[in-house]
Order: sequence, then structure tokens, then C-alpha cells
Amino acid sequence: MSAERTTLDLVCIGRTCVDLYAEQEGAKLEDVQSFRKYVGGSATNIAVGTARLGVKSAMLTRVGGEPLGRYVRKTLEENGVDVSRVRLDPDHLTPYVLLAVRESEGFPRVFAYGEAADMALSEEDVEPEFVASAKALLVTGTPLSRESSRAACRKAIEAARQSGTSVVFDLDYRPVFWGVASHGRGGEMFVESTEATRVYRSVLPECDLVVGTEEEIRIAGGSTDTLAALRSIREISGATIVLKIGALGAVVFPDEIPGGVEEGVRVPGFPVEVFNSVGAGDAFMSGFLSGWLRDEPLEECLRLGNACGAIVVSRHGCSPAMPTREELEYFLSLDERPRRLRDDAWLEHLHHATTRRAPEELHVLAIDHRWQLEEMADELGVDRGRLRELKVLLGRAFRRVAREDPAAGLLVDDVYGGGALDDLTGGGFWIARAAEVAKSRPVELVGGANFAAVLRTWPQEHVVKCNLYAHPQDEAGIREPQERRVRQLYEACRANDRLLLVEVQAQRGTDYSEEDLAALLERFYALGVYPDWWKLPPSTESGAWKRIGDVIREHDPHCAGVLVLGQALEEERLAESFEAASREPFCRGFAIGRSIYGGAARRWLAGEVGDEELVSSVAASYGRMISLWQERGARHVGQGATG
Repeated sequence: MSAERTTLDLVCIGRTCVDLYAEQEGAKLEDVQSFRKYVGGSATNIAVGTARLGVKSAMLTRVGGEPLGRYVRKTLEENGVDVSRVRLDPDHLTPYVLLAVRESEGFPRVFAYGEAADMALSEEDVEPEFVASAKALLVTGTPLSRESSRAACRKAIEAARQSGTSVVFDLDYRPVFWGVASHGRGGEMFVESTEATRVYRSVLPECDLVVGTEEEIRIAGGSTDTLAALRSIREISGATIVLKIGALGAVVFPDEIPGGVEEGVRVPGFPVEVFNSVGAGDAFMSGFLSGWLRDEPLEECLRLGNACGAIVVSRHGCSPAMPTREELEYFLSLDERPRRLRDDAWLEHLHHATTRRAPEELHVLAIDHRWQLEEMADELGVDRGRLRELKVLLGRAFRRVAREDPAAGLLVDDVYGGGALDDLTGGGFWIARAAEVAKSRPVELVGGANFAAVLRTWPQEHVVKCNLYAHPQDEAGIREPQERRVRQLYEACRANDRLLLVEVQAQRGTDYSEEDLAALLERFYALGVYPDWWKLPPSTESGAWKRIGDVIREHDPHCAGVLVLGQALEEERLAESFEAASREPFCRGFAIGRSIYGGAARRWLAGEVGDEELVSSVAASYGRMISLWQERGARHVGQGATG
């Protein structure tokens, strides 16, 4: 196969759905009260899993032309999967699967399929040139159960054979799709089906790699004896055969089938606590293929597959649990591993940080101020209710600038900013939402002690922002409860898969030395708090920014960055702070409010200007602040400094 011809590593065809995983662990499916939504389906899970490991993967499938279909397509794209051949089907719905989370092999599942979009895949969807552009084609067993998608798979396999693209067959046998198990037995792994065996055996001669569980190998081989089934497959296929054997890992048979299953190629597995076994096979396949596509020895492919499987069974869900290269390398480097992998805090942080979708730079308009605006309204004798109208207009000014600046972001509260949140949520903007009770010290969180329950009601896209009035010299009566609440906030964010922005500033009347902010960050990292972003006071001392950067590099090199706040400074002072901050690579933007909108807001509240003048004035000021940041950074880069 010509290296010049291939632009992809892997094209995947197979089940594409939405998985709804139970949140109540161990409960029967009929007793589950709530679910978490993920992208699912074996082929789709493998596309995500391989992409996270650096494989150039693509999906060839259909999804419904409705919200769930758009969700699947967007999620695949965000994970680096080529979605150019993921067709939005206006006539079929994206299917979904309900899953209970139990340790047993018979985990309950209900496949809500019917006339599903992925099973409506047809020959017309398959472009031979696209298949030929990949090193390998992955076909999974489920689409072979329907006439249309079976024809599409056969056309793709034919294109692969003609072009020299390898064919990988993940047997993925689900009896319910072949009509030999009822809907209520969706978790059933083995029911004999002469039709499934016939169809599988028609595909096996065209394959280079065949992967399946014992149950799946028996279906493909037409025998309830695993060894006999393997020999039956070998009679008609020269493919390398991989037999997955659950917690024991897998065995590979590259040539003739030996006298016993245990005599194949194997490596030791990784004994871990099984929290959720549903994703083990797809995770194994992802890891194995990441090595196989690089022509690694089979032993290394097995090691990678076993490691990915061990990591994923320790987590909730399948596709979102797939490890990245950084996680996999860390896991494999450990001399000792906890049996309960969720207890490895750094592994869990790596997973969060390396799968996080965060912009490289942010230009944030901060309109989350509450007490400051209340003071302004009271001073002007204006009803505080007008602050809600003000923030809607400020949101419009943000939108006007954000249309032209992909790095634009908004920081807002829900006390006076609820209207702005409603207007902008769902628009694809970076939005952070205040979680602290304004002016509280030690910090208090909205909703009281159970912030996690409050967070469950927030849209997933809202970044959690918490402002802290903190100083290294704080007395224990302030420091200790504040640190406990920050830790609770952090744990709530991680449990609910939310991003966190921590803002730190000095209480009114106090200030920081060059060392103080670095010391505060050290303290929070020691507590096990790893925010996605820090928002820190402006400083003209480049040494202070370097100290901050050094702390982050030591404790969390995957941090999304530091944002410089404004504290109502004039543009000239902010320019000096931007210049100093630009010398530190972790300073990746700003989050500024009153310096941008303060004067215009006062005039509007006083009735001196109208709505459009306010919006235009704030948009212009916001644009100038973005230019100020970009110019200072550009000048610094032009001077060749690297920090």
C-alpha cells in the first residue's frame, strides 16, 4: 500500500448511537432514576478510542438529522474523528441504548433501535476512494444483520481488497439484532444463530484481522466449543485472530491454531477493580489497533489493548472513558497500580485535562459583577432591577464582538445575568458562570452546602467560576473553611464533568507581594485542586508571572492557562500588565469587565445614553482590549523572548 496514497489510518463502519448510562450503580434498569448521555456503538467507540491514541480515524455511518444526531457528529469531531462521511439522515432517527451499571456479565441493556439511521447505511454511502485512502477498514458485526447496511459493508470490503487496505472484522455479535433474543434480553451475549454464522463466515475470508470474545468466536466458527470454532475460522481465513477472554486479556493466533487456547500469543493483563465492564472490548480494540496499525509486535499490541481495557472498566461509560496517549503512557510507566484505578488522582486528572476542549487563548468580557453594580445603582438612585436589563445589553455587545473573534468568552452571574445566559447559551460561545456568593469570605457557594446538586441543573457548556478573596497570611478561621469549600467545589466539578475557573484576588485594602500568588497556587495544588484556568490580578512584574508559571509547570503542565483580570484599571495600566504577562507562556488571555463597560454602564443607568449607544460603546471598548492584548503579545513575540 502506497504511503503517498493513504491519508487516514482507519475507517470505521458499524453501530452509531447514543448510550444512556445509569447513574445509580448496581440498580436494576427498571429502578434507575437518571442517566448520563454519551456517544456509543462499538465502531463509534473504537473511532473515538483510536483517535485519542493518535490514530487518524474516520467514521462512515449515518445519524439522524435531529439533536441526537448532531450531538453524535459534534462529539466525534471534538475527539478528532473525521466526520466527513457521517451523513445526517432526515428519514431515520439516531438510536439509543439504555444501560445499567453492574459488575456482572449480564449487565442489562435495552437497544431502542427500530428503523435506525446507522442501520440505514447503504451502498450509495460508500465511496471506494475514501476507503482506499485508509490503511485499514474496520467493519463490525451488527450492521451485517440488516440488508442495506450489509450491502454497504460488502462494498467497503471490496474497495479495501482492491486497494490494498487491510480489513479488520470486529465480530460485535448482539443476538437482539439478529432476532434471536428479545428486546428485554439486550445484554445477552450468546444465542445460537445459523443466519449470523452464515453471514459472518461469508466475510471472514476477506479479513486480515478478526477480533471477538469467546461467544463471538463461537458464532463465527459455528461451534459452541471455542477451540473448534477457532479452527473452523482458520479453515476459511488466513486472518490474525484475536480471542478476548475478559479479565484475563486476550490471546492472538497469527498462524495455525495450536492444541490449546492458552498456547497462543499472550501477555499478562492488568488486574483492576471492574466498575463497568461494558466498554472493555472496544477499549481493548482501540489500544490493540493503535499498535497494529504501526506494525508493532503482537505482544505490544496486546499490552496496549489490555491497558486500555483496564483503564476503561474502571470508569463510567465507554467512549468518554477512553484513554489518551498521555494517560496510557502514564499508566504503563507505573511500577505499582492501585487495584481501584479511580483512586489514582493523577491518572484521573490526566484524563480530564487531555480530553478537555479548551481554547488556546481567551478574551473574556467579565460581567459577573454584582455588589459593585449594586453600589453603582444605589449611588445613582436607580432600581437594582435595571441591572438585569443592563446585562442583557452587555451580552449583546459581547455577541457583536464574538462573531469576529473565536477566542471571545463571557463571564456572567445568574443573579442579574440570567437573561444574558438565556440569550447566549447554546450559541457555541465560551461561557463561565459565577458559583460564589458575591463578596463572601470565606467563600460561600450558591445553593449552600450542596453545590453539586445546583451544578446538575447548569448546562454542560457553562464553565464554573469561583472567586476567592485569599492571601497566604489568612488566619485559620478564614483559610480552613475556604479551602474545604474549594475542595468540595472541585470534586463537584469533576464528578459532573465540568470545567473550573478559579479567580484569586486580595481583599479590599490589601495587596500581594511578588511571591504571594505563587504561594497561593502552591497551596491549592497541595490540596489536590487542579483548576482548568486561573484568573489572577494584573501585575507589571514579569518576575511574579514567571513564579506563577513555574508553579503551574511543576504541578499541572496541562493547565489550560492563566487569565489576567482588570480590577477596573485604566487601559494604560492594563497595557503594562499585559506586557509583563506576555512573557509567561501560561498567560493565555484576559478576563476584564469594568475597565471595558464600567463608564458606559454608569451613563446608561443614569439615562444619559440609550441601549444601542451602550452596546456600541461596550463592543468598541471590548474590541480595543482584545487589540491591546494581541499587540502586546505580538510585540513580545517579535522580540524573540520565550519566557
